[in-house]
Amino acid sequence: MNQPANTPETPWPVGKVNDQVKGWIERLGYLWVEGQLTQINFKPTWKLSYLTLRDVQQEKSVQLTCPSSMLQSLSAPLKDGDRVIVHGKPAFYAGRGSFSLWTTEIRHVGIGDLLARIEKLRQQLSAEGLFDPARKRALPYLPHKIGLITGRGSAAERDVMSVAHDRWPAVQFRIINTAVQGANTVPEVIDGLQQLDADPEVDVIIIARGGGSVEDLLPFSEEALQRAVSAAGTPVVSAIGHEPDSPVLDNVADLRAATPTDAAKRVVPSVVEERAIVAEARSRMAGALRGWVERERRGLDNIRSRPVMADPMTPIRTRREEVDRTRTTMRREIDVMLEREVRHVESLRARISALGPSATLARGYSIVQVVPKDGSGPEVVTSYEQSPPGAQLRIRVGDGSITAVSMASQAAD
Repeated sequence: MNQPANTPETPWPVGKVNDQVKGWIERLGYLWVEGQLTQINFKPTWKLSYLTLRDVQQEKSVQLTCPSSMLQSLSAPLKDGDRVIVHGKPAFYAGRGSFSLWTTEIRHVGIGDLLARIEKLRQQLSAEGLFDPARKRALPYLPHKIGLITGRGSAAERDVMSVAHDRWPAVQFRIINTAVQGANTVPEVIDGLQQLDADPEVDVIIIARGGGSVEDLLPFSEEALQRAVSAAGTPVVSAIGHEPDSPVLDNVADLRAATPTDAAKRVVPSVVEERAIVAEARSRMAGALRGWVERERRGLDNIRSRPVMADPMTPIRTRREEVDRTRTTMRREIDVMLEREVRHVESLRARISALGPSATLARGYSIVQVVPKDGSGPEVVTSYEQSPPGAQLRIRVGDGSITAVSMASQAAD
């Protein structure tokens, strides 16, 4: 049968809309659906019980309606955070316009299945590089403020605070209390992580829980939380405190601590140990300084023991004496040389005197010079031809000279 047209002139009444929706939904038939229980409203006296099934990857949920007798027949009671598979038929209640999944069977997801899924997620994130050591951020040496995400009033919170303050009393915390198991854990932890990551005073973030069963720790292996931790700009420490089955958070976090106490020790340095290191360093520096001073003192003593340092004038006196000796030697040698040269000059002078014309003249010889008529200088007469008769002569003797005139000249026989 054709449906009547739906126009502004022929609108459907609410009842018809609900009936139409009910018909569309109920055509889906029975379905198997997996999720996480977040709210369980159950009393044995009730005919029907109401539960909320949450998608573990997304913020989406669906209301479950089931007979209370079915819940009572389960081998293990249901609790918030349980991972389950339900068999049910989508139902739409036209009277109040609400949707739910009419449930006929609920099964717990087996531990083996959960661990297998966790391992599959671990391999996937590892392949994406989220476990790569190169992307791990180093923790600050002394954090200004530590962000702590943990359960309210939990032993993990007390352990972290106590150990941290024992190690460094001035350490500061910003604590955000969240659910640490159950359906609300992942969204609350992610919200707390984002708040702390946005706080510029927080230098490192610790996510702490004091261990628990595999089921209790499932939220810390959820993919959404791993993505949030990977995207954070502040170093994150995983302190879930569960050794046998470590959650995926241990691999994604920048540092894995075995327990909350271990996290406090890894994040906060010990003031006692640091003082011991400083004391040791000061002792070593003081010893090195004393050794240096002692070596320099010995060096100075060695220098001071040298004769030149005992009497700085000694080298000057020594050099002065050397200069005096050298000067005396030089003077003596100069005097000897002068004396020798004087004797040599006197000898030459004597030889010159003995061989010179004055000595010859003194022995009775004379020198005859002719005075040319042209007025030029006199010439020594060495040939009779130079003094013809009438030539004016000058005769030089030992004690003077004689002017004469040539009377005659002839050649020698």
